[in-house]
Amino acid sequence: MRKNLKEARQRAGMTQKDVAEYLGITIRSYQRIESGDRTGEIETWDLLEDLFCISQRRLRELISD
Repeated sequence: MRKNLKEARQRAGMTQKDVAEYLGITIRSYQRIESGDRTGEIETWDLLEDLFCISQRRLRELISD
């Protein structure tokens, strides 16, 4: 799981659907990125970095549950 990504989304008061719409991808695609099942395109990470004002490196970190 990408805990930092999930926490950034929640702090922003956004749902997974909100973020998926912002990124122009399906909610399922975003869920896979947030869960760590999918890497995602570099452009997606650029947008996430801008949206949450957190470096991609930090957002991309995978945390074991």
